[in-house]
Amino acid sequence: MADKWITTEYPEISFEDSKIGRMKKEVWDASEEEIDAILAEYGIPADSELGKPGCYIQTTSRNRLIEKRRKNDVVLIPIGCTENHGIHNNSGLDTFMVTSICEGVRRYTAKKGYEVAVALPPLNYGGHPYHHIGMPGTVIVSEEVVREMLIHVMVGLWDDGYRKMILVNNHGHKWMLESAVQEFFNRYQLPAVVSELEWHRAVREFFVPTDRPNSMTTHFVHADEAETAVANLLFPGMVDMSVCVDAQGKNFCLEGHYDNSVDNMRRPHGWAEGQGHNWIERFGTPEGVVGYPSRGNAEKARRPIAAICKYITLMIDDMLEHYPPGQVPDVTKFSFRTPEEIAACLKEPLSEGWKSVHELHKIGIFHK
Repeated sequence: MADKWITTEYPEISFEDSKIGRMKKEVWDASEEEIDAILAEYGIPADSELGKPGCYIQTTSRNRLIEKRRKNDVVLIPIGCTENHGIHNNSGLDTFMVTSICEGVRRYTAKKGYEVAVALPPLNYGGHPYHHIGMPGTVIVSEEVVREMLIHVMVGLWDDGYRKMILVNNHGHKWMLESAVQEFFNRYQLPAVVSELEWHRAVREFFVPTDRPNSMTTHFVHADEAETAVANLLFPGMVDMSVCVDAQGKNFCLEGHYDNSVDNMRRPHGWAEGQGHNWIERFGTPEGVVGYPSRGNAEKARRPIAAICKYITLMIDDMLEHYPPGQVPDVTKFSFRTPEEIAACLKEPLSEGWKSVHELHKIGIFHK
């Protein structure tokens, strides 16, 4: 088993000896100049492209969308929220963080000739764990609304020819997103490749505190050193470090049983697997932060952002290698729909003989 892991100078940090692990190890070992070069390839940092023509599905003319989709039918769906991230941060931090990353990947793939599609964020508010309840600046949407919104977004994008989807998440409602993905397939049984991606967790090795230059000094929690560092790199104009304050969370019991936000401590429980063992934010950390955002300078975010951009690109490439544009998993191995039933829906939208998913019969016990 020893040859299946690539070790580092830190016992707690290793990478699987795989294409993904080797890519992350390259970023881990990269010089500061090489990190600069990677970020430059993705055009990071850059101003938000949320309102820039041609950058999102909803800001691109229909004819250009079709041209792009014929080369790359993967779509990135950035998912954030509205949440109090301390007096120094903006409440849209999660949304701008994840859209900035997706925009960087879009720019990179466009330069390479196979531009990935990016959808406008379907959740500008988002679901929240219980301990965020009652926190000013945090807008809590019910789990049902989150799930149903995402299911309908996925159906609409599939119907428009985007049959490979990556839900790039930046917020603590992971279980709701996973539920949406599962229910999408249960309810519609459409051939597709869909993945929910917790971007911080995907590159969690880069958030582990070490004595390396520009390393984080504390473990990732919330609105802390890590998140503030990323905000200062990607959208510094929305951050006011002059009013920044540090704060620590408070526990009733079970200290050490629950992991941090990126699961890099290998503890028995993920942070969202329980409630009642710590104070809710309103009483425990009314400052809106858990950690040391005062340490969150932009330099500390450069390596993790380089790593996640390269990882998302690798995931897109792997999807397209197995299923080139227009191709999907074999429906006979994937669902209980017949090839004859689904064939028309798999044609390019509005081409001769195409049918919408809304013309399919309902299937299974999960349909509504």
